[in-house]
Amino acid sequence: MELYQLTAHRLHAMLVKKEVSAAEITKAVFQRIDQVEDKVKSYITLTREQAETQAAEVDKKLAAGEAIGPLEGIPLALKDNLCTEGILTTCASKMLENFVPPYTATAVQKLYDANLVLVGKTNMDEFAMGSSTETSNFHLTHNPWDIERVPGGSSGGSASAVAAGQAIVSLGTDTGGSIRQPAAYCGVVGMKPTYGAVSRYGAVPFASSLDQIGPITKDVTDMAYMLNAICGHDPLDSTSANLQHPDFTKYLVNDIKGLKIGVPKEYLAEGIDAQVKNCIKEAITKLTELGAHVEETSLPHTDYAMPTYYLLATAEASSNLARYDGVSYGFRAADAEDVVDMFKRSRSQGFGDEVKLRIMLGTYSLSAGYYDAYYLKALKVRTLIKQDFDQALEKFDLLLGPTSPSTAFKIGELIHDPIQMYLQDICTIPVNLAGLPAISLPCGLVNNLPVGLQLIGKAFDEGTLLRVAYTFEQNTEYHRLRPEL
Repeated sequence: MELYQLTAHRLHAMLVKKEVSAAEITKAVFQRIDQVEDKVKSYITLTREQAETQAAEVDKKLAAGEAIGPLEGIPLALKDNLCTEGILTTCASKMLENFVPPYTATAVQKLYDANLVLVGKTNMDEFAMGSSTETSNFHLTHNPWDIERVPGGSSGGSASAVAAGQAIVSLGTDTGGSIRQPAAYCGVVGMKPTYGAVSRYGAVPFASSLDQIGPITKDVTDMAYMLNAICGHDPLDSTSANLQHPDFTKYLVNDIKGLKIGVPKEYLAEGIDAQVKNCIKEAITKLTELGAHVEETSLPHTDYAMPTYYLLATAEASSNLARYDGVSYGFRAADAEDVVDMFKRSRSQGFGDEVKLRIMLGTYSLSAGYYDAYYLKALKVRTLIKQDFDQALEKFDLLLGPTSPSTAFKIGELIHDPIQMYLQDICTIPVNLAGLPAISLPCGLVNNLPVGLQLIGKAFDEGTLLRVAYTFEQNTEYHRLRPEL
């Protein structure tokens, strides 16, 4: 296999044995980018010079006989809503097309400290609002498995980059499934950690009570190493949990005997593609054979998750995006008559249609006379959804279902049908409302397109998810499949 196709832990073993250098790995990834980027279009910004410098530093350590950490010298891609000092951070929006942050996001800084090699910033839905990476102001990103199909969203660039070998690992953000759904579509592993497990400082906010940074990797082992690197308390983030996180690699155990897994009947109900259901049922059979006890359960308020999410997320977006007014930073309209007109034109010209739609919905639900009927009621339903999970997870160690109701759809197929587009996140949204951890991993192919298996765990119990995902991975071959570009 080519270097760009290998996992981070395999490359680490080669680096330690001096079978390859960090510079050679970095060169192989950039050669892959040069080869396929015109087809996939995963990136907004590439950072070749920085990558070469970072790789050279790792090679110096190796030449001096120093020990290196498990992620040192590994090429990394970052979703373009994660602030990077001195490097463009655009959120795939005209509003921030020239924005260079004066600071670096905490999660990114932790990866810098672990000596990963930054390859570039990846394409995404504008301000993370979308499920297909089609709302980007810059270009469309394509699914490496079929370039006529979407990679998912909003972290589509981060998922497609890992799947296509244009990065070894990446970071995305997940507000309603934006890591897990593209990971499923692109046949890679994606995790949304528990809300508060990873600092959100430096992640450009969409909906602050839902957003979470998480990794996208080629397999579960790499996921454990990435979680070790980015999890932890951060005093710069008031929602960061002050907890001691375990060494997640200790959960990479090929044994799930006796674990209780619940399958919410709502996640295999009408609306889920029949072939996707078959893949999930085959995964259930495999887990049962491996010793897990799998049983049907129910999350009765699941049907309310979608309207609840779009009330809360748009309300928070309306508040968060009020800062983009053409004054302090970001796009400013040049043709304004006065200050008020400048505000209006800057926002009208700087934001895309999907962002403007969500701001309008959120502003409406927060307005006088509608707050109690919409926003406050949505908060109450969110509590009921969380209680559903709490009750189910008292009985089970984790829950299981599909990541997405279908495989990747064709570019342009749903962009003018927002309801159908939003429904692509029906299986992932409830997890964000409850603040729980969830992982998506490959569990099959339908018409040569990947299907994602979603595992949902108890708060701050990422370890159990890794254990089950690792066991499934070790006893199947789906994680070894690669797209043929």
